[in-house]
Amino acid sequence: MKLEKLKPLTDEYLESVGFVWHTDADNSSYVSDEIVVINEEEANAYYEACNELYDMFAEAGQYVIDNDLFHEINIPFNLIEMIKESWENDVHWHLYSRFDLAGGIDGKPIKLIEFNADTPTSLFETAIIQWAMLKANGLDEASQFNNLYEALKDNFKRIITLDTDVEKFEEYYANLGWKILFSSISNSSEDINTTKLLEHIASEAGFNTDFEFIENVQFNDDGIFKDEESFEFWFKLIPWENIAIEESELALILTEIIKEKRAIIFNPAYSLMFQSKGFMKVLWDLYPNHPLLLETSFEPLENKKQVEKRCFGREGANTKIINNDGSIDVQTDGDYEGHKAIYQEYVELPTDKDGNSYQAGVFFAYEACGLGFRRGEKILNNMSKFVGHIIK
Repeated sequence: MKLEKLKPLTDEYLESVGFVWHTDADNSSYVSDEIVVINEEEANAYYEACNELYDMFAEAGQYVIDNDLFHEINIPFNLIEMIKESWENDVHWHLYSRFDLAGGIDGKPIKLIEFNADTPTSLFETAIIQWAMLKANGLDEASQFNNLYEALKDNFKRIITLDTDVEKFEEYYANLGWKILFSSISNSSEDINTTKLLEHIASEAGFNTDFEFIENVQFNDDGIFKDEESFEFWFKLIPWENIAIEESELALILTEIIKEKRAIIFNPAYSLMFQSKGFMKVLWDLYPNHPLLLETSFEPLENKKQVEKRCFGREGANTKIINNDGSIDVQTDGDYEGHKAIYQEYVELPTDKDGNSYQAGVFFAYEACGLGFRRGEKILNNMSKFVGHIIK
C-alpha cells in the first residue's frame, strides 16, 4: 500500500466550509493527513466494478419483488407497499449511494462488502474535503477518481428529465420552479451540514430549495408541507428502517402520499432493499461465485472464516468475525441485535505497515463517481478515519 503524507487542513478552514465534525471523541483528527496513492488502472477498476454491481442490484431488486422476498431480507412490513410503488414508477429516482469494497489496491481483487443505498455517510468528505486537501498542498485536485459533486448536480436534473441527457433540464424544465424540501434530524451537525450540502448542489442544479428539521415538517394525505407550503420533492437524511420502526404512522402517511402521487421522496423507498445486507444473499443466489461478490447466507457458512452482521446495522455494530473453527476472532456490540443476521465470507482488507485496515467507498450517482477510504481496525466503527486519495 502506498501512502503519501500531506499538510492537514486547519480546523478553521474545515469549519469555514461547514465541516465541523473534524475531531473525534479522543481529540484525534477524523480526516487523515495521509492519502492513498492509486494508479489509473485501479481507479478504472473501481469505476467498472461499481457500475456492474449496480446493474446486478437492479436485476436482483426485480427478483425480490417478483418473488416477494421482503421478509427474507428483513424489510419492515409497513414499507413493502411503498417499496413496490416506488419501484414501479421511474419518477422515483435513486439519487446517490455508496458501495463499500474490500481490495482494489495492492493487487487484491475488488469484493463487495455492502451497499449503503439509502443514507450513505462520508459524502462531504469525499466530494469536498479530499479535493481541498490536494489543492491546499499544491497538488492537482483533478488527480482523483472524484466527480461526485458534478455527478450529484446532474442527477438532481435527472429527477425531472428521467434521462441520460441532462441538457434537457436546461432546455425545457429549468424555469418551472420545482421545489425540494431537505430534512435531517436536528441533533447531528454531520447530518445537518451534509443535508445542506445536498441542498446547495440542488440549488446550483436549478431547483428552488428549502430546509427544515424532520420534527417540524408536516405530513398528511395531501402531501409534504413546511409552514403550509407544499413541496413536490422531499429529501430526507433519515433511514427508511427508522421511519418504519419508530414512526409507523408516518410510514402509513408516506405510503399514501406516494400512491396518490402527492410528492416524491429521496432516496426512494426501494433503496431500503439495496441497503439490507440480506440482499447480498439474493445476489449470491442469482450470481453464484461472481468475482465481485462474497459468499453470503442466512445460515453460518461451513468451514469458512466469515463475518456475522445484521441486515440493518451501522458503523460496525453487532458484528462478529468468526474463524474457520467457529471461535470468535473479534466482535462488537450495539443496538441492532433485533435485526436478522447474515453470514458473509471473510475477506482481508488491505493494510498499511501499522496494521490499519483500509476499506474503499465508491459513491454512485447514475454511475460510479467518487472514491474515498476508511481506515481502522478489522471491524471499522465510528472511530474510523477518512482517508483521501490521489491518482499517480
